[in-house]
Amino acid sequence: MAPNIATNTSVSLDELLDFVRPRHRAVLLTRRADGSPQGSPLTCGVDDSGRIVVSTYPERAKTRNAKRDDRVSLIVLSDDWNGPWVQIDGTAEVIDAPDSVEPLVEYFRNISGEHPDWDEYREAMLKQGKSIIRITPVKWGPVATGGFPARPAEQG
Repeated sequence: MAPNIATNTSVSLDELLDFVRPRHRAVLLTRRADGSPQGSPLTCGVDDSGRIVVSTYPERAKTRNAKRDDRVSLIVLSDDWNGPWVQIDGTAEVIDAPDSVEPLVEYFRNISGEHPDWDEYREAMLKQGKSIIRITPVKWGPVATGGFPARPAEQG
């Protein structure tokens, strides 16, 4: 059986967003007050303006950290553990309730489609005090897959 060769594919911003749209599993990396990384596994989507969006609460570490330091990284994973992934570095904007409600509607639509009762959804978002983090991609690594480097694989 031939070894699985790792790949790294450079992509444009449009290609990056096309890659991210169907993938909703990610790890958000923010910076704690002391500068050390804080990792948060989460669900993400892409909004209509090409930003990666995350639903959250104002009390969460990721939210507090992103408000203090807007430099964040997001590792977007495929559902298949061995599937392609990408790291995106960007700037975060945190929007709290009540201003977060309509961006949360867009977030839901882009990930899950139509809700059976949008008024109920909006009311729930307000009652829960939900926030949203919008990440504008600044730079990103290639879309990558794991496996053997080409050199050792060729040597047998």
